[in-house]
Amino acid sequence: MPLAQTGGLRAVVVTIENSGLDTASYAVQVDFTDTNGKTVDSSVVGVEHLPAGEKAAPVAFSKATPDQRLLPVAVKALRY
Repeated sequence: MPLAQTGGLRAVVVTIENSGLDTASYAVQVDFTDTNGKTVDSSVVGVEHLPAGEKAAPVAFSKATPDQRLLPVAVKALRY
């Protein structure tokens, strides 16, 4: 996401889709890695009670300095 839209913080939209048959909740861990693949920051986003067949789009933010070039990577996802 553009820094102008995020208050100067690095951010990424995480798309979560409930492809199951029942309502479910989800948590996703996003690591922000540098150009060497080292994790600089982590964020966890989620959605509760997402109906079957629906999508949600929470935003994961990094508190790392905005001058760093970072790549967001979804490293864990949990359906509960």
